[in-house]
Amino acid sequence: MKRAAAFILSLVACANVGAASALNAPTAGTASEKEPIIPRFSAAYMDKSVKPADDFYLFANGNWVKNNPVPADKARWGSFSELAERNNYLIHGLLESASADIGKNQPGTPRRQVGDFFKAGMNTDVLEKRRFAPIQSDLDRIASLTSYEQMFQLLADFHKEGGGGVFYSTVDPDAKDSGIYAFQLMQGGLSLPDRDYYLQDSFSPQRKAYIEHLKKMFELAGDSSVLAAKNADIVFNLEKELAQASRSRVDLRDPIKNYNKVKTAELIEGNSVLPWQVYLEQRGLKDIPYAVVGQPDFFAALNKTLKSHPLDQWKTYLRWHLLHEAAPYLHDAVEVENFNFFGKTLSGQEVQEPRWKRVAKVIDRSVGEALGQLYVEKYFTDAARKTMAELVTNLREVFSDHLQKLDWMSDVTRKKAMAKFEKFVQKIGHPDKFRDYSKITIEADDYLGNAQRADAFEVARQVARIGKPVDKSEWGMTPPTVNAYFNPTMNEIVFPAGILQPPFFDVDMDDAVNYGGIGAVIGHEITHGYDDEGRHYDADGNLKEWWTEADTKEFDSRAQKVVDEYNSFEALPGLHVNGKLTLGENIADLGGVSIGYDALQRAMKKDPSKRKNIDGFTPEQRFFLSFAQLWRMNIREAEQRRLITVDPHSPGKFRSVGPLMNFQEFYDAFDIKSGAKMWREPEKRAKIW
Repeated sequence: MKRAAAFILSLVACANVGAASALNAPTAGTASEKEPIIPRFSAAYMDKSVKPADDFYLFANGNWVKNNPVPADKARWGSFSELAERNNYLIHGLLESASADIGKNQPGTPRRQVGDFFKAGMNTDVLEKRRFAPIQSDLDRIASLTSYEQMFQLLADFHKEGGGGVFYSTVDPDAKDSGIYAFQLMQGGLSLPDRDYYLQDSFSPQRKAYIEHLKKMFELAGDSSVLAAKNADIVFNLEKELAQASRSRVDLRDPIKNYNKVKTAELIEGNSVLPWQVYLEQRGLKDIPYAVVGQPDFFAALNKTLKSHPLDQWKTYLRWHLLHEAAPYLHDAVEVENFNFFGKTLSGQEVQEPRWKRVAKVIDRSVGEALGQLYVEKYFTDAARKTMAELVTNLREVFSDHLQKLDWMSDVTRKKAMAKFEKFVQKIGHPDKFRDYSKITIEADDYLGNAQRADAFEVARQVARIGKPVDKSEWGMTPPTVNAYFNPTMNEIVFPAGILQPPFFDVDMDDAVNYGGIGAVIGHEITHGYDDEGRHYDADGNLKEWWTEADTKEFDSRAQKVVDEYNSFEALPGLHVNGKLTLGENIADLGGVSIGYDALQRAMKKDPSKRKNIDGFTPEQRFFLSFAQLWRMNIREAEQRRLITVDPHSPGKFRSVGPLMNFQEFYDAFDIKSGAKMWREPEKRAKIW
């Protein structure tokens, strides 16, 4: 089921990760089930026939790109995928062991819950026998609706179980009072990846395929061909209206515009048609003092849209969303049809991943800290945590120096920036205390029920803390996750255990490789606190304007150079990167390179013996090669088009070279001169942090 996530700025988009190892990736079929190799930095990935001044991405990654096609069960394949695949292999062993030892484990313990959940997901015989039985009671409830008020009561129940439909709601720190939790309402209700899929001519083929998919799903649910086609049109037209009322991805990146505090009474009175009182009472929220409404224009439009459509059409819409969200947990025919559209058509993925990987991801989303506890106990050491803490400290010192020496920032803003920097915290590896899921009933023969109960547990946990102090010990990612993030309302950077491995962090590699890897990643996350979004949050994580007008103007001028640079990058013929959508991540990449590079120089100054050539490359050259190799990627065209539309991260190729083209030390390291293809004129280069 779906669950809205807190606002965090992550290193990469949530990926369909996990497949084969870098050097033995198959050219056909699904990814290998053999133990993947460790995907560390390698000079063998390079294509030295390419001049670094012509195409540094291919110079650093050309042989890897040639030898690592996207596996059939993936939409993209890169360094994050390679590491995630290795993690998947380790997790598979944990899941198999836990499910085999169910009788030996006490009910409610992490090992028992994970084992029972995995067994339920793998028991396809039960799913085939039950067919639509797991959702029949909800289908009956939809069919019995006789009023819009009843519809919103039912919608509230679906939202209590983590389901979607019509709009999203969540509980997160109040962006303007970050010490307490607030109830938040956001636009939603779409099934396609973004509003543009409904509105832009370029997505016309996907729209036609989506309507056909809707028809097939309704037929699987028992509708005649004629009725299924009618219902498909109803769903599409309703979702299109919601899309027309939705803000663009670029507009959603404006934290000030997307913060609108509304008293509960005003919310009820201001939307004369939407039965908010019914919804809030059913959610147990009738006494909350206010809600933060992300996109008031969306809900104003919904207020007009609701009763302009007969209730029977909304019942069809709810029926579809129930089918869609439950599809991965149902029998094979439904799950395969769901994959055929959302996997094959939208992302170009040829075949599904092995079932155990799909189930593992569900477990990670549902009871992730239980799985994470098992993972950490076996695969993450205190020594790794300590070493990572030391690296973060080194990078913090460098960024502090950068802040103090900026020539474009006034002392007034700098003082506040330093105060924010001194308060930011770091979390490494895993939570000090893992979440207790013992109250969730996990049954070895109820896959969908397990997911629903886990989501209901999480939603109830969130609702219970509205108006209460924020728990600053909480994590927004599970320990095995191959990613990292910055959370602006908590003013924190977070590095799960999953990413603290090669190619990002490798104890067997030289400093140049590690500072180009995890060093740049640390710098990236630190910089997020001062990118075009993060800079709006003060030292306490509150959303407020704390910059002088002149400094804001200077920042925007420098940021525009980043926008212009990435707008010029062409991911596919005629398909350019959206420089505004990706601005925050691009600024963070730029900061990560600058901070990581300076940290390497400090390390070599402290210990000159580290300044030595390896594989014929200087430390500076290995730093830039290491950074470029982080972003190696092969990707299917459909997936690239999807990501360009929805992802605030630039494609890997441009992440590897975009920051370097603003950095004179890169040009110096490889003796790249004016007139070269990689050269960017100094006056066009962006230097922010």
